[in-house]
Amino acid sequence: MSSPESSDTLSFADLGLSTTLLQTLTQIGYETPSPIQAQCIPVLLEGHDLIGMAQTGTGKTAAFALPLMEQIDVKLTKPQALILTPTRELAIQVAEALQSYAKNLPGFHVLPIYGGQSYTIQLKQLSRGAHVIVGTPGRVMDHLERKTLSLDHLKTMVLDEADEMLRMGFIDDVEWILERTPAQHQTALFSATMPEQIRRVAQKYLVEPREIKIKSATATVAAIRQVYWQVSGMHKLDALTRILEVEEDFDAAIIFVRTKTATVELADKLAARGYAAAALNGDLNQQMRERVIEQLKSGALDIVIATDVAARGIDVPRVSHVVNYDIPYDTEAYVHRIGRTGRAGRTGNAILFVAPREIRMLRTIERATRSPIAPLTLPSRADVTNKRVADFKGKVIEVLNAEGLDFFANIVSQIAEEQNVGAEEVAAALAMMAQEGKPLQIAGEDPRPAPAASFDSRDSRPRPGSFGERDERKPRFNERAGDKPSFENRGERPRREERPARSAPSGDMVRYRIDVGRDHGVQVKDIVGAIANEAGIESRFIGRIALYDESSTIELPAGMPKEADNALKRTRVRGVPINLRPDEGRPDAGGGERKFDGERKFKKKPGSY
Repeated sequence: MSSPESSDTLSFADLGLSTTLLQTLTQIGYETPSPIQAQCIPVLLEGHDLIGMAQTGTGKTAAFALPLMEQIDVKLTKPQALILTPTRELAIQVAEALQSYAKNLPGFHVLPIYGGQSYTIQLKQLSRGAHVIVGTPGRVMDHLERKTLSLDHLKTMVLDEADEMLRMGFIDDVEWILERTPAQHQTALFSATMPEQIRRVAQKYLVEPREIKIKSATATVAAIRQVYWQVSGMHKLDALTRILEVEEDFDAAIIFVRTKTATVELADKLAARGYAAAALNGDLNQQMRERVIEQLKSGALDIVIATDVAARGIDVPRVSHVVNYDIPYDTEAYVHRIGRTGRAGRTGNAILFVAPREIRMLRTIERATRSPIAPLTLPSRADVTNKRVADFKGKVIEVLNAEGLDFFANIVSQIAEEQNVGAEEVAAALAMMAQEGKPLQIAGEDPRPAPAASFDSRDSRPRPGSFGERDERKPRFNERAGDKPSFENRGERPRREERPARSAPSGDMVRYRIDVGRDHGVQVKDIVGAIANEAGIESRFIGRIALYDESSTIELPAGMPKEADNALKRTRVRGVPINLRPDEGRPDAGGGERKFDGERKFKKKPGSY
């Protein structure tokens, strides 16, 4: 299916959306629909099933979320839409997007449910009622089996990133859920690629679906230095001010946020910290907008905080930096944003703030722009202090080279004589007075740096979940390089191809047994995907996996939090409960088992799996 007109000539009003949603889209900064939105929204509003082939970052969340919301009956506090996603991060991201679209829809409630989160919390939220459920397959299955989630009133079913769910071994779980949906409902399936298994699912469960294929836009931004800071351990505002202070060649900046309210709030906070900053949003009339831009050009303002729509078309030569304070919803918005710097052959700087769950979007932006985005080390207190002192010295030297200091020198001499102190002490007192509310030496401690994002070695996507992402409920493992224990001769060995090489985790490990194996059609990647998704354990913390006929063993870090352990006991792989428990022995060559007492902890040889 192809669009009759380019999305550039369409507005959201042309797509058939309600006035309420159109008002919301204007408020949150959506100007024109992306190609996938322009093509999918009318089809879904007409009630057709749909297959959408599009990469992450093309705006597909809005493509299915906006028409879905048009069907919601807010008065009926039952799940009317179910969105399945492969990872907890994507579930949270989609739920947040839906919540933002519902800002003018009182009473609307969306609930993300995923492994690793307390069942108690989810049960309480489900009992209160939710209109849309966004979840990972395993946790949705659990709630359906427990009868704590009902799909009796389901109107819309969305499979988001179906090929990723296939890659992680969840496709059987997805089919199990699809078989328990009402006969009459609309289904939309989105996938970057269309493997045979995904095509088979679509043919079996979708009714005369319309197919839409979108090629992802690419852009090159060679003239712009791109870096990101992973939000961790410090408030974004404090991090922003540190970064702005020490950035080289800083002249002026445009800082992008998602909402009009945020532009005003951030501008006020920066102004209170001594920055010449102002908001630029859709509430400003043309005269006020032009005044802000003119002040930015003239140097009366150094920082403008803007929404995407308000900043379109700005061309101010002195804009040396663009800061994505809030990560954009799609790659096209990112390219438009950073295009405000580095214009007409000039160099520019783009800084992106990324929350741990947004690392996935960061990698999508890298692919779309064909440019790596390097991590930015947050300036330390010493860095900021050194920069402030250097600037202060520069101002002092400038004044020293000026004429007419005799009068002030006489005053310093008088103070020194009257107080019986040296001129240096008087100068120190004057320097303290001259700080003007911005102390040369900042107090407090530097936060611990954010843990590096972990990635599956097979591609550039982040693994779902991460120890360290939520410190309050994740353990910290001591990684002691150099341990060199030995392994005993094992009786039953898995085939060599089932032990792919990768870096071994360091630290104490515990071996567990699970009730799925080769007879269930399970592969190592299925187990890794399920463990990572349900318990939030990064793949680098998962040790050796051995596949046997009816069971498997897996090494996991010692000291897992109780919630992660409980979540894993309920986890399914290819629809089979894994029944995770400590391995009480290992089969020997003769088929028997050798027992050992308690949970055996051992260290691993570097490079073993």
